[in-house]
Amino acid sequence: MSPVPRLLVPRTLRGRLALVAVTAAALLLTTLTVAFDAVAERHLLSQADDRLRGTLAAVASTIEMSGRQVRVRETSHDEILDSNVWVYDGSRTVEQPASARRRHTLARVARRIADGTGPACVTTAGPDGQEGWRLCAQDVSPRGTGVVAVAAVDMTPYASSMDALLTGCVAFGVVMLACTYVLTRLSVGRALRPVTDMTERAARWSAVSSTTRLASPTAPEELRHLGVSLDALLDRIRSVLRHEQQLTAELSHELRTPLARIVAELDLWRTRPRSPSETLRAHAVIEAAAASMRTICDTLLDQSRATADTAPDTPGTCRVDRVLNRLADAEVHAGVHTFVEVDAALRAGVAETVVERIVSPLHANALRHARSAVTLSARATPRGVDIVVSDDGAGVPPDFAPRLFRPGQRADPVDGHDGAGLGLALVRRLTRSAGGRVWHDDSYTDGARFVVQLPG
Repeated sequence: MSPVPRLLVPRTLRGRLALVAVTAAALLLTTLTVAFDAVAERHLLSQADDRLRGTLAAVASTIEMSGRQVRVRETSHDEILDSNVWVYDGSRTVEQPASARRRHTLARVARRIADGTGPACVTTAGPDGQEGWRLCAQDVSPRGTGVVAVAAVDMTPYASSMDALLTGCVAFGVVMLACTYVLTRLSVGRALRPVTDMTERAARWSAVSSTTRLASPTAPEELRHLGVSLDALLDRIRSVLRHEQQLTAELSHELRTPLARIVAELDLWRTRPRSPSETLRAHAVIEAAAASMRTICDTLLDQSRATADTAPDTPGTCRVDRVLNRLADAEVHAGVHTFVEVDAALRAGVAETVVERIVSPLHANALRHARSAVTLSARATPRGVDIVVSDDGAGVPPDFAPRLFRPGQRADPVDGHDGAGLGLALVRRLTRSAGGRVWHDDSYTDGARFVVQLPG
């Protein structure tokens, strides 16, 4: 495409649709104008012929025959007969207009059609291509003796009427095209207003914290479906970004303590000369802190990979029974059976992966400390959904309960478990970020019971 036509093409969809509408309307109006012009021209020509036939009928009523002589009887109000009528009796001119001598071309045409050498009606061209005269011939003798009358009418007034009609049609077409362009732009702009609103809402969209939805119930059906699809896409993006932020925050928070321990031990080791035993003890502390950091990274990255392997059922919601049954099947401990008690229709207002990351550490702890049974149950409450994880083990020691959800805390550091004490701390942070809370039910005396409250 050449540069000039490209500049003429509107950049906006509204402008392009308006241009298409105007082009279609212009083609239609041009066709209608040409057809109307042809019909109007035929109608005006028919009117001129009717006038000429009326004149010829009036001339016929004035013809008198006396033997072989033909005479035109004079009547009152015969100005038209005197100015635009020729009467021929064979080769003899009986009557002609006073201006016939000045209009030689018109007189020759009248003679030719009176002799029968041309059509009964003809139209002559005027000077410079202008409209000329319309002439018609008719036998007006009472007994068919060959007396022919030729009447002429000036076509200039008819041409002026035709020009006026054509000018009116063109003016009407221009007005219609302008109205079509304006109305099309307004209509398309109104139809695309939901798209503009969606664009503005998308510009204000925050990757993690925004609750803006692009779908509008008042938008047309097509745009509403588009908004729903975009909302689903943004929910997935928001979920991924939230997951990345949580992972970064958890790594930063959990690595801070062992890293500070390493830095403090190195600073203390540099302050004064150390004995070999003190140096070995410092090395052991640094090695333990580094191992703790490695364990923290492995734990968080393993949970991150497990989260990435499963897609949420519906953005922002999930079926609780599906999560609990999957956890019960995936995590098995020798001699311990997991029971699931949940209504299949129960849904939580949190993504499936988030619920799994919250419940999984609680379930793992319950399996590790239970004697024979772990129960995963869920129920709907006025505040949302409560997920309960209980076991029949020894329970939480009373002196350890206040430190239960602190990072790096373990009730029995020498129980053989290789964890870093991050499970319950991660559970609390994930639950809070999802808009819920988690607590230990100290009223339960047959073991340990943890309750997770999530939005419904």
